[in-house]
Amino acid sequence: MAFQRTKRTYDEESLYEYAVGALGRQMRTVAEIKRLMRRRVGDQPHGELLVEVVVARLKLYKYLNDTSYAESYTRFRKENEKFGRMRVIQDLKVKGVHGDIIESVVGAAYSDVSEERLAREFLRRKRLVKPVGQKQAARIFRMLVRAGFGSRTIFGILRKWDVDDETLAALESEATETKEEN
Repeated sequence: MAFQRTKRTYDEESLYEYAVGALGRQMRTVAEIKRLMRRRVGDQPHGELLVEVVVARLKLYKYLNDTSYAESYTRFRKENEKFGRMRVIQDLKVKGVHGDIIESVVGAAYSDVSEERLAREFLRRKRLVKPVGQKQAARIFRMLVRAGFGSRTIFGILRKWDVDDETLAALESEATETKEEN
């Protein structure tokens, strides 16, 4: 027989302590911390109001700020992971950061960056070299797409590596099919 846990009811102070602990372990967006707290309060009466009050308090004490989160996240992904602009935008959207914040922060971070240079740094970081066959070229192409680089940049790199035209045509058709599906 399984033991059932008694449902804990949260007041403002205990939910605030939980949120501060969660933020102490990992930096989070407003949407992420709300999601965590909503799971805690469940269907508790006035649970949504409690979540909003705690979020306002966290913002007041500057424990929660989506703009600084987006700046830190973007800087880390660009400098350490060598990800492209589109990947960072996609990740921030998934994390619940508002579109205006994403646009301004990512735009500022990637304004002076050469996408081709960043893509080459990404390839170097992943220890990838000039592809030998069509299969390796396709693998590199897909990896660069997942890393957030534009198809123009990717094809420029592959052309400089003297990848044959037949392979490039196949990859271009794959890229257009993927765009049409999305």
